[in-house]
Amino acid sequence: MQRILAQKKILLFVFLILGILATLSLKQLKFSFDFGDFFPEGDEDLTFYQDFIKDFGTDDNFLLIAIENQDSVFDEKFLTEFHQFSVDAKKFPYVTNSQSLTTLFYPLKSPIGYTRLPIIHLKDSTKYAADWKKIKADGLFINSLIAKDGNSLVLALETVDDLDYERSKELLNAVRSRLKEANFTTYHLLGRSFFYEALVEMEKRELQITTIAASILIVLILFLVYRSLTVIALSLLSVLLSLILFMGLLSAYNIQLNALAAFYPILILIVGTSDVIHIIDDYLGKIKKGFEQEIAMQMTLKEVGVSTLLTSLTTSIGFASLLTSKSTIVSSFGVNASLGVLIAFITTIFFTCPLLLVINKKYLLPTNVNSNKWQLGLQATNRFTKKNPRSILFGSLFFGIICIAGISNINTNYQIKNSFPLNSDIAHDFEFFQHHYSGFRPLEVAVITKNGYKITDFEIAQEIEKVVQEMKAIPVIQSVSSANAFYKALHKANHLNKSAFFKLPNKNKEFELYKKEVKKIARRQFSKFVNTDETKSRITSKVLDVGLDTISKVYKDLNAFILTATDTSKVKFRLTGTGILLDKNSIYVRESLINGLLIGSLLVALIMVILFKNLKLVVISLLPNILPLLFAAALLGFLDIPLEATISVVFAIVFGIAVDDTIHFLGRFKLSRTNGLSKEEALAITFAETGRALVITTLTLFFGFMVLLFSINQPSVTIGLLVSVTLLAALIVDLLLLPVLIRKLL
Repeated sequence: MQRILAQKKILLFVFLILGILATLSLKQLKFSFDFGDFFPEGDEDLTFYQDFIKDFGTDDNFLLIAIENQDSVFDEKFLTEFHQFSVDAKKFPYVTNSQSLTTLFYPLKSPIGYTRLPIIHLKDSTKYAADWKKIKADGLFINSLIAKDGNSLVLALETVDDLDYERSKELLNAVRSRLKEANFTTYHLLGRSFFYEALVEMEKRELQITTIAASILIVLILFLVYRSLTVIALSLLSVLLSLILFMGLLSAYNIQLNALAAFYPILILIVGTSDVIHIIDDYLGKIKKGFEQEIAMQMTLKEVGVSTLLTSLTTSIGFASLLTSKSTIVSSFGVNASLGVLIAFITTIFFTCPLLLVINKKYLLPTNVNSNKWQLGLQATNRFTKKNPRSILFGSLFFGIICIAGISNINTNYQIKNSFPLNSDIAHDFEFFQHHYSGFRPLEVAVITKNGYKITDFEIAQEIEKVVQEMKAIPVIQSVSSANAFYKALHKANHLNKSAFFKLPNKNKEFELYKKEVKKIARRQFSKFVNTDETKSRITSKVLDVGLDTISKVYKDLNAFILTATDTSKVKFRLTGTGILLDKNSIYVRESLINGLLIGSLLVALIMVILFKNLKLVVISLLPNILPLLFAAALLGFLDIPLEATISVVFAIVFGIAVDDTIHFLGRFKLSRTNGLSKEEALAITFAETGRALVITTLTLFFGFMVLLFSINQPSVTIGLLVSVTLLAALIVDLLLLPVLIRKLL
């Protein structure tokens, strides 16, 4: 290390070049948001869904446009403009199909064949009342293409699969431009492209705000502690360089930033600042004692550098534990954050340290700063732990019991709306569709025939109808549709379009007649529900966003009905769709979280064994870090915060960072003991020389994550609160419980 630092100017030049290259590459950064990133990788339901969409396409390739009219949509001027908008929508980019009440018709059997009756007689306002009465009597389009209060209409656009951000923007720009032309000012959007645009815009905003806020916070904390503009500028330059190098690396490898990207600036800046503070604090302390800069740096790297390396490794391992998650978005965040922590450490050692050496020490030392208050407070804490060991142990035990009680209250009743920015257009539009229509969450039921039966057989249609009617009887499931709708529509058409006849015919002879006619007049629409060899079909629906626990019960009850009420020798029904996969991922969170933390704990324990070569110290190091994890979990229970994929990163952050203080504390204690000091002398030195850095770094982390409280993203706010409070608790546990355990067990 001494030889490397001797090349300090070369190192600074190399980092300068890397920084410039990374800055230039930031323009290529890409953002994405895809609900598919939350799907549980390797799950059998995901494998089934991926095979299912080969026949029928994805279930989220739509954009719904609800347009309101103040009193009623049955206004000739409004309907004329809406109809023209519906017609023009077919020309929008990436739109494959569109439908609305003004473009659809009722089929009617006449002596010369089937004719079409308009659902709404656009040019005859005298029939509007009868049209609305008929629509309500049928119930076919209520909550799907028209609101039950009659104050809004929906234009449903079908788009190509897997629209990305740029294509989503292109489509939405065309939609908004045409809405403006038509003077439609009160409208609401729902669908994949709208989510993509809104959430990517949120990601960009959050990334910028968290970077600026965290940088300002670092400056304030460093100023209050060091009162040296040189130290502040040097530290800020180091951590910002770490962030730029990290983001530049992501850009170079074409890694897209997702919903968790807002955490990167805080993690890199705050964790990097922690590394810098530990190095600078020790280095300046040695300079004050009269050591030359080169000697002071060598001593600092020997005494603190190793601990800083180990804390970086343990923090990196904490994030890497997220690799056990079945969610792509969480596992990729774990990998990226783990890499970022290591980049921050490398920058601290090979950029910050050389930079400290080339700056004259007179510019580094603060003026008129009295550190006696720090010393007095820390030594008072040490004396308190010596006088009250039993109270601290019993207090820790009681604290743990309370945490376990909180953990028992954790729920997974997650709602999609919690992913949306607070008070945003997307949140308001989502709520509008929840209250006036059938919501967003898709639920599909795959239908697979057995023993030579076909979907178009009368017996299979009857089995499908059982499931359809059961789904319609469940209040949270709406807009249920299946291949049977075509047969029922023709049955109704053959009976003067009377609503009472929208049902399957009772006799196979009638059914066979309708089956032939469907293939003549609605082959393309029918193919969206039945595959080419007629062995598979789908039942489509929407489920209101009422929370995972409620929806899970709906799934359970529906599956139970299918097993008991359908003929499983003829046909198999299986729940599928993006909604099912999102819900299942939330259930996997707890399992993957526990597995990841166990693996991480074992790896950290292994590092502790290598570092301390003392099993008692390993036990001592792990015990104080269990309590912060329990505390974080207990907060979820006490605050009634549903556990879901993004919230799970809290535990990786807490585990990865909280253990850092323990390593620094025990590392200094062990070094003092190695130098021949007694146990009490070593503890006194540890509190005096390391305690200050621990308090400063924890306060930096605390306020750094509190920045997230100003986020418009609800999961970010939750994570900011949980991490901040938990890391503060971790510091208190380290300063109180660690000394007691050292005295008792060593």
